Amino acid sequence: MSFQEPVSTGRRGGRALIWLIVLCVGAAAAWWYFAGRNAGGPATSAPPAMGRGSGGAAMRSMAVPVRLATAQEQILNHTLRAIGTVTAFNTVVVRSRVSGELQELNFQEGQRVEAGDLLARIDPREFQVALDQARGQHQQNEAQLQSARKDLERYRLLFKQNSIARQQVEQQEALVKQLEGARISNQAAIDNAELQLSYTEIRAPISGRLGLRKVDQGNYITASDTEGLVTITQTQPISVEFTLPQVEVADVLAQLRTGNRLQAVLYDQNDVHELARGELMSVDNQIDVSTGTLRLKARFANEDERLFPNQFVNLRLLVSSERTLAVPTAAVQVGSIGNFVYVVDAENKVQIRRIVTGRVDGAWTAVKEGLQAGERVVVEGTDRLREGGVVDVVSVDGKELAAAAPGRQRTPRAAAAH
Repeated sequence: MSFQEPVSTGRRGGRALIWLIVLCVGAAAAWWYFAGRNAGGPATSAPPAMGRGSGGAAMRSMAVPVRLATAQEQILNHTLRAIGTVTAFNTVVVRSRVSGELQELNFQEGQRVEAGDLLARIDPREFQVALDQARGQHQQNEAQLQSARKDLERYRLLFKQNSIARQQVEQQEALVKQLEGARISNQAAIDNAELQLSYTEIRAPISGRLGLRKVDQGNYITASDTEGLVTITQTQPISVEFTLPQVEVADVLAQLRTGNRLQAVLYDQNDVHELARGELMSVDNQIDVSTGTLRLKARFANEDERLFPNQFVNLRLLVSSERTLAVPTAAVQVGSIGNFVYVVDAENKVQIRRIVTGRVDGAWTAVKEGLQAGERVVVEGTDRLREGGVVDVVSVDGKELAAAAPGRQRTPRAAAAH
């Protein structure tokens, strides 16, 4: 026989209580909402519409603080930029022209030398012996020549007296000429021996700065040694090689053909500090087909020796200068209509003006069309500007305005302060 337990009355009572609480909360919320709307209390207050109502018009009438600059005549430079490599004006590997023991080294590594300074000396005794030998042979030949000439004079006298035959006179004349030729050869041998002896003193062929020496005193060196003793680099003056794209070469060549000297200015690797000023010296005779660039070389005095061979530098080549109407580069904006500026009239109202720009020279940009000299343009504060808007001029050409000018509108913040 099965038994079924009755449903608990306590569980039914709990569910009914929950529903009762939910209904009470909903009723209270509804009463608060409708009572608040009917009473017009703080809960029903809403901010006024700013976009299309009177608030939006107030926002449009607010003056935007801006900084202005005046369009004016400026001298703009046509400057080309390139990365260059410093190269020694001349580089010489000092080698010995004779073989022998290196007896002296008369220089210090890194020393600056002048052309003709004695750098090293090779043992000269062998070459001095050769010179003495050549001189001895020359004296012997001179004695023979003098004797032959005296005999020739006697033979000619005897021939006039019909005492000897003509053939004997002619043989003596030939002997004299032979000895005169030998004298020339002997003198050449003396000159060669003196030259070889002079080569034992190794002198600087050019002025410049020495590198590290490659041989030590006491070593035997030969004339066929390719490394040499030391290297001299001419750093005063010094040159810089650089390249320019072929599209920029035409302006440079046009200036060179008219005889103008183009100024070159060097800056350090960070393109911040100026290192030296010089001038363009030469251009290559052909364009590199692999890169489409032309090699050029500029010359610098390098009096302070701040430039070293193989140093990387930034170069600026001044091609030309012209006087033209210009505005600060910060004033030029780019949009769907092209380049334009915000022009501010005498009533401090904004006009959008399309312009045609020219060359850019650092902080200034040339204006070919669209502006007149003396017109004011916005250089800072362009974010909220629109056609016909009113601005609050903070400064003009970098000069701060101490107080609002007559007719100049104040910003709402400034008006609230007063």
